[in-house]
Amino acid sequence: SGKQADIDATKLQIKMLQSCLDNYYLHMKFYPTTEQGLQALVETPTSGPLPANWKAGGYLERLPNDPWGSPYQYLNPGLRGEIDVFSLGADGAAGGEGNDADIGSWEL
Repeated sequence: SGKQADIDATKLQIKMLQSCLDNYYLHMKFYPTTEQGLQALVETPTSGPLPANWKAGGYLERLPNDPWGSPYQYLNPGLRGEIDVFSLGADGAAGGEGNDADIGSWEL
């Protein structure tokens, strides 16, 4: 079904974002802050801690939106892991059931 395809695509994108964050971590020895967000993968953060070893060209060309058109969410520290990368699902709101359920890095 289309819904399952959206969920599968979301999980793939979260895995990709997690991989980019791990690459960032390898260079910096820390993950971006919640305030710096996933944008730190695309542009050099301007708020501290400033990444001295930020890779020219970044870690990702552009940030994807989830299949429902919303930006991916990011927390550091995470509520369920060291860092959390997640989609709020079809309803764009926290929680929810089925197609509206949050999909996060903690499930992968």
